[in-house]
Amino acid sequence: MGWPLAVSAGLMERSPRALVMALWPLTVGHLVAMLLMILPFALLITLLEWQQQIQIGASLLVIAFGVFRLANRRHPRALARIRPTQLGLWSFVVAIAHGAGLMVLPIYLGLCRASDLDRGHEAAGTLINANLSMAVVVSVIHSLAMIMAGGFLAWLVYRYLGLKFVSRSWFNLDATWAFSLILVGALSLSVSLTNPH
Repeated sequence: MGWPLAVSAGLMERSPRALVMALWPLTVGHLVAMLLMILPFALLITLLEWQQQIQIGASLLVIAFGVFRLANRRHPRALARIRPTQLGLWSFVVAIAHGAGLMVLPIYLGLCRASDLDRGHEAAGTLINANLSMAVVVSVIHSLAMIMAGGFLAWLVYRYLGLKFVSRSWFNLDATWAFSLILVGALSLSVSLTNPH
């Protein structure tokens, strides 16, 4: 229904060129609105069609990143001291980088329960039927569980063990993370290659 606005632009400018020029932003706005509605479903269909190839690529990417972390053991110096005013931003960035949302996504999509449907179709159905409140509930529960467990460990170390214990007993979490990435990537790759879709 944008054509009356194009007519209005032409009449106000007293120029057919103004009418034609008004059609461009109307076209772009309509196109963006259509793409926002259609693309998520088109991407979901593409994901289902290319599921095995995507799984193999993702597995290889995870393995490669694990190998990279093993080879490059330096921790970024910018992360050595985070000011209290930057803790929220740090938590956000690290949660994105470590895939915190991706860890709970299989639960949110219902991939953890048995079903007669294959997992790709079950995930698509769950995603389509899921609502925003469920996503918020899952995110809040995950965040509360994480902060309660981490906060309890932090309090125990702070109260009873102290900095000397932490500095003496600290083990290389980067190497542990790298090995776990390689292991998970290899398991995912083997499952992707043995289960044709």
